[in-house]
Amino acid sequence: MLRLALLFCLAALPLRAEEVVLGLSSDKVAITATFEGSDILIFGAVKRETTIPEIPLDVVITVSGPSLPVTVRRKDRRLGIWVNTEMVALDAAPSFYAVATTGPLDTVLSNTEDLRHRVSIPRAIRSVGAATMAEDAERFTDALIRIRRDQGAYQMREGAVVLDQQTLFRTAIRLPANLTEGTYATRIFLTREGRVVSQFQTTIDVRKVGLERWLFSLSREQPMLYGLMSLAIAIAAGWLASAAFQVLRRG
Repeated sequence: MLRLALLFCLAALPLRAEEVVLGLSSDKVAITATFEGSDILIFGAVKRETTIPEIPLDVVITVSGPSLPVTVRRKDRRLGIWVNTEMVALDAAPSFYAVATTGPLDTVLSNTEDLRHRVSIPRAIRSVGAATMAEDAERFTDALIRIRRDQGAYQMREGAVVLDQQTLFRTAIRLPANLTEGTYATRIFLTREGRVVSQFQTTIDVRKVGLERWLFSLSREQPMLYGLMSLAIAIAAGWLASAAFQVLRRG
């Protein structure tokens, strides 16, 4: 009886009619001393068990860097001096966050689905206790988004996903030079009439390599040695500059 009941339950489960088959131009990004950013090509196809439905499909893609706590401060002018007056501590904000869609976000994804999956940039930032720190806590979050958008760390790219024949999709995400090391979660949502019908997730590994990696590890694991080495390099550079200046004067 138990096996029969299990078979009935499995038969009652709906088959996933559409799902994502994904590809990445690269699943690893190496940060070197000369790293100036990188373009990641995200492409894939929609695998179907049935014919293409009449209602068109949309695609939403997000790439999110490591999330860390962030403190946002407000400065006001007091007696001719700019000073910190208020602050809000956000629980977690992605160091990098990009959203690419086939159309306007509020059209391809409903507010309910955005709240559930935390797709839009404001939803990706967690600020549970921010309201108790300032009356206008949302303005602090907006300020963080504005600053990081200007730096290229937050990107909203509506209409940047190309969807061919309701089957093949592709887009490119620009990763800036000031990347935070870590795992970058990449999510793909298939939506229809604002509702998520399928989703897929993979990761992009961002790591420092070569001399950049060695210096980073040295500064974390042996800060005393790193400080002494930095001081020695500064003294040597100063001495070389002075010697070069003396040679130029004599010449």
